[in-house]
Amino acid sequence: MADPLIRVPRLLWRDGAFVKRTRAIPEETAVAFTFNTASYAVMMATPQDLEDFAVGFSLTEGVIASADDIESIDIVEEDVGIELRIWLKAPQASEFLGRRRKMAGPTGCGLCGIESLTEAMRPPPKVGKGRVFTPDQIMTALEALAPRQALNHETRAVHAAGFFDPARGLVALREDVGRHNALDKLAGALARDGATADQGIVLLTSRVSVEMVQKSAAIGAPILVAVSAPTALALRMAEACGMTLVAIARKDGFEIFTHPGRVAGASAGLHAKPRDEALVIEIGKTT
Repeated sequence: MADPLIRVPRLLWRDGAFVKRTRAIPEETAVAFTFNTASYAVMMATPQDLEDFAVGFSLTEGVIASADDIESIDIVEEDVGIELRIWLKAPQASEFLGRRRKMAGPTGCGLCGIESLTEAMRPPPKVGKGRVFTPDQIMTALEALAPRQALNHETRAVHAAGFFDPARGLVALREDVGRHNALDKLAGALARDGATADQGIVLLTSRVSVEMVQKSAAIGAPILVAVSAPTALALRMAEACGMTLVAIARKDGFEIFTHPGRVAGASAGLHAKPRDEALVIEIGKTT
């Protein structure tokens, strides 16, 4: 299997002169997904944690309902990339292949194997009640991310997705050049470990697009915390599925955009709003 990073020579311009140095950069590989020999999608990804990727992508894209629906996974290296051959058990295979034959064609990264705009905008499942977290617990979860981002420490070029449990801390973290891929790998890692996301926090080092909300809801995450901002569509999707969306989470605080009741002390500060107005609570920030 290809290494997730390589070291390349470079010329560094510093203090008026060139100096020869090396730099670690992340590998990027075409990864093809097939289900019982039927092609589904090709993603550009970091070639590590590929079994997690196979399981998590299958879950968050709605191909399977649980990791138990997969019979086996073959990882096949080819000259031009890697093929993840996912073999579904009989009932799931029949359902998938029947649906696949009706599809209009493949689409781009993040919305794979869909057949219409309606399916692209499918409402995610409603998330469960979850639990209430204090602002300090959210900040603790954020602080736990950076020390575990080994690949990013080397390259400064990859995203991470993590899962924080208040009793155990940061229990899983996955990295990838693609933010969707990092979240899919995290979903797969949790599923393969028999864990669920319904009592913890999903953490992202990226912005929050609608697909990130859809994928987080697919694994039952009631609260999503990201270091960057959400899109307007992501905010509306989080509101609709009952998810607490916390974003722009930095060392000095964070902002809550939807369903603040899962953050202690925040519920009283968020009121009903017109559709087109921002709805934000800032915690830990000075004005």
